[in-house]
Amino acid sequence: MHLQIKQANIGYNTTLISNTNANLNLGDVCLLIGNNGVGKTTLIKSILHQIPLLNGEILINHINVKNLSVKEIAENIAVVFSKSVVPHNYTVEDLISLGKYIYYPYYFELKKEDKHEVSTIIQELKLEQYQSTLLKNLSDGNLQKAFIGRALTQNSPIIILDEPTTHLDEKNKIIILKTLRKLAKEQNKLILFSSHDWRLAKEFADKIWYVKDNCLYPGIVEDVLLQHEELTNTSLFQVNGKFVAPKISAPAIQKEMLYSLLQKNFQKDFSSFSFEFQDSFWVISYQDSKYRCESFEEIINSIKNIH
Repeated sequence: MHLQIKQANIGYNTTLISNTNANLNLGDVCLLIGNNGVGKTTLIKSILHQIPLLNGEILINHINVKNLSVKEIAENIAVVFSKSVVPHNYTVEDLISLGKYIYYPYYFELKKEDKHEVSTIIQELKLEQYQSTLLKNLSDGNLQKAFIGRALTQNSPIIILDEPTTHLDEKNKIIILKTLRKLAKEQNKLILFSSHDWRLAKEFADKIWYVKDNCLYPGIVEDVLLQHEELTNTSLFQVNGKFVAPKISAPAIQKEMLYSLLQKNFQKDFSSFSFEFQDSFWVISYQDSKYRCESFEEIINSIKNIH
């Protein structure tokens, strides 16, 4: 195992995640998920030994992180935090080139092969047109991609990213996650990234670390999802106090769309309703009646006619 957590209590003065045991190998892509405040960032900082463990140990390639120097940790782990200090007078190329800093003295000029690598990463992240743009002039999404580029040029076996897709639109989110998965599989990197969106795991991750109720639940993506119902059920904002959800049998995306539609349009108790998605249409069951709808507009009209 390249990254191991053994019987660790993780937190500051009090434990946020207790008696944690988990491991990852080179080549793994792992999604770290959990609600705000459960300790995801604290866990990441503990792996980096920026926060000491309350108990237990974390090993990188069988060496306890507390026995590694700052430089040795940087050689082993490249990290991108969701909130990073932005050197505004740097260009995109400057920032991405900084990933090579750990291999050079303080003042350095990149070797030819390093410049080529930086250029390749800029192309992979679709940042060519911003190569000479000052960071202060970038959108949040492109700035995030530039910080990720810096982590990639560091060439560490482990890459950890704290909420890397927060500021990205759907297109750029896919570019980043496909690039990370490609790195893991083709260059044998260990990728650990955190997010609130568990659905990313199904497409891009091999494993999940799920933090809930002061515990870390690690495992293969599909196993962890099926063991925790809340990860496969609709979990949208409850913005309608009078809304009581119906039983919905549908794929996750259709389920979310229907939940949102009903909550926005009706203040009522739907507990006696059931909705089932079948072959591109919806079947609504209420009392002894069934209603077939081919669109969400038809669903709204049918419900209005029922009551």
